[in-house]
Amino acid sequence: MSEFSKPSNLWPQARTYLVKEISGWLDSNSTEALTLPLPDEDWLLEITADGKLVCVAGYDLEDMKSMLSDGTPEDLGTDELAKQAKFYLQQTVSKQRPKLISQGFTERIEMNESYVAAHYERQVDFGKLADLHQQIKTCLTWFPASM
Repeated sequence: MSEFSKPSNLWPQARTYLVKEISGWLDSNSTEALTLPLPDEDWLLEITADGKLVCVAGYDLEDMKSMLSDGTPEDLGTDELAKQAKFYLQQTVSKQRPKLISQGFTERIEMNESYVAAHYERQVDFGKLADLHQQIKTCLTWFPASM
């Protein structure tokens, strides 16, 4: 949830409903957002307190550095590391981007010293929890397990 977003008044009830109806939330006690791993291990689904459904894929830059250096002491520059992380992220999101955009999600890329991530988000209505539950179930089918 961004620092400028205000939690919905309906969030406590929505959070309680979602925790009860859907298993697998990473931190079901969170007051900020609920995070659910998707079957494709590169993706997470979040429901934020301000009423957003977010599908996110990203890479930790330290993990990327370890993977790319393959145990060698080679020190990748920050620019090269960022370039490689963006390349891998592009490969990850390219399969899902058209579907997400066509379903009304907006795309936002976020990068800092620690990670690079693609966020696809859209507003949801906490007043229609059965609809939200169905949207989450649909998202689960969009991200099959990686082979």
